[in-house]
Formats: sequence, C-alpha cells, structure tokens
Amino acid sequence: MNRKNYRKNKSSRKRTTIKVLLTLAVSLLICGSAFGIYLVKKAENAANLAYEELKDREMSELRDEQVEPLHDDISILFIGVDNSSKRGASTGNTRSDALVLATLNNADKSVKLVSIPRDTYTMIPDAGRKDKITHAYVYNGPSSTIEAVEELLAVPVDYYVNMNFDAFIDVVDALGGITAEVPYDLKEQDENDKKDAIVLEKGIQNLNGSEALALARTRHYDNDIERGKRQQVILQAIMDKALSAGSITKYGDVIEAVGDNMKTNLSFQDMQAFFEYAKGGKPDVETLTVDGYDDMSTGIYYWQPNEESLEELQDILRGHLGLQPDTSSLSDNGNTEFAETWNMETSQ
Repeated sequence: MNRKNYRKNKSSRKRTTIKVLLTLAVSLLICGSAFGIYLVKKAENAANLAYEELKDREMSELRDEQVEPLHDDISILFIGVDNSSKRGASTGNTRSDALVLATLNNADKSVKLVSIPRDTYTMIPDAGRKDKITHAYVYNGPSSTIEAVEELLAVPVDYYVNMNFDAFIDVVDALGGITAEVPYDLKEQDENDKKDAIVLEKGIQNLNGSEALALARTRHYDNDIERGKRQQVILQAIMDKALSAGSITKYGDVIEAVGDNMKTNLSFQDMQAFFEYAKGGKPDVETLTVDGYDDMSTGIYYWQPNEESLEELQDILRGHLGLQPDTSSLSDNGNTEFAETWNMETSQ
C-alpha cells in the first residue's frame, strides 16, 4: 500500500470513528432525555399521590407569610412512624418512632438536622398537657406532632414528610443499600417484630433496608441521644447514596418505593426546588440534638431537655431560618455569648 492510499484509508477510518462516536453521543442524549422525562413524569405522579395538606393549617402560626423552598429559608419535619402494612396503620395505635427537623438556608444551601428523642418531655397542645413527644401523633397524626415540635423548638415547621417502615426499607433497598458504621454487635427485631431477626456485627458495612431500619430503631444498647445520632448518620448515608452518580438509574425504583407509604405537604414543584441544594454536590450538613438528662422523678421515664441548651438550640435554628442573626458561625463556646448579647440588645 502506498502512502497516498494509506493516508486516505486512515482519514476514512478517522471520519468513520468520529461518525460512530457522534452517533453514540446523540443516542445517549436521546436516551438520557427520554429517561429524564420518564423519571420526571414518574416522580410527578408519585408526588401527587403522596401530597396531603394538613387540615386547618395553611402555614405555621410562627410565620408572618407563606414561604417557598426556592426562595426562602424553610424547615421540614421528617416523621418516621412505627407502622407498616403488616403491623397496621391506625392513627390511634401509631406513634412517631423518629423525629428529625431539617432547616434549610437558601443563601448558602446548608442544612441543619435536629434529632428529637422520642421520649422528650414537652407540651403537647392537642393534649393540653406535657408528655413524651412520641405520644403527640396519637391525637391528630402529623398535625399534633408538628405543633409539639414547634412548642419545643420555638421555630416554624413549614413542611412535613411522614414515612412508615415500608417506605424507609424500600427506599434503602431501591438504592442498593447504604454504607454505614454499626457501632456494636447487635441483635434486633425486624419490621414485623420478629425477635432477633436482624443480626449485625460492629464495623462499617453495606446495609439493606431491614438492617438499616433495625440500626435506626434499636434502643437496647445505648440511649435516645445516641439513637438520634445513628438516625442522622443513616439519613446522611441515604443522601450520599442518592446523590452518587451510580444511583441515577435507580431513581425510578426509589420513586416507586415511596408509593403509598409516604405523605407530605410538599408539592412536586416544591420538591424540584431542592435540586438547587444538590447542584454543587452534597450540601453542608450539620447535625444537632436536644440536649438533656434522664428523668424518673414521676416514676415514668422522660428525656428532660436542658433549658439553657434548648434556648441555644432555638437561637441557632432561628438564625439558620433567617428569623434572627445566625449563631452558627460562632466558635464552639460562642452560642451562649451570642444569646446573652442578643437578649441585651433586644431588651434595650
């Protein structure tokens, strides 16, 4: 073969390769767009099924005007309830098993997660008395729980997401499991209350939905504060997995997994606004809890909030929601100093 023919054949092969690559790229774009449209439509249908406004509550009484996720600093209360399709789901027998309040700051796209121990002693407005916050759900479901959380933390709860065991398990399984650290060897009942059905060893490992739920729920190896921390770690692990590139193809299964097992007053448009928080990767997430102490003075166990720490937590959350100057940028010991300064300035 002479040089002229060689160059001609080489040029022809190069053009063919470019054509193939362009064809593949266009095909991928078409398939990707079709898959994206399919996911959006599927998500919209699921969101419409899950949407449930709270009766007699257009917005929090702690708000002067309605807020929107795309433009404002907002809060979302995640309520994990202790029922499933096999356990039954009547409100009269259901309690909140996990409570996590998320505040979202729109300016810096940061998130604060506050874990509320289920035995926290606080005012339950619908009961007209103080009790464990887990009992609030018995009165009027999410509405009563939201009011109790607002009473405790003195911040508005703008939105809620109510999920049962089935939704949690199915979402984790749809993502292919999550990676989390198990702090100790444990044996725990499963979602159907079968004793010692879940057996885990200490260490970092991949957990399926039932295993992740057992780790989140167990109360036999430490206390409610550590339980709350475990739940925060699991929530972050779910976020990490959901935001990973490899999970894109699993979104359809995740959306389907939610099904009838989730209720929320977030519209589909509201949910779309949260993509702004994930554009730059995983958002900055800080975990907090309600500090307190064990109280058996009445013969019944309660988690009694420490008043000084609770006031600091309220200030931090109010600052993050833009309801007063933000305290979160202070040093570790700066919260009390800020609270004192804020009180002095506002009293003058």
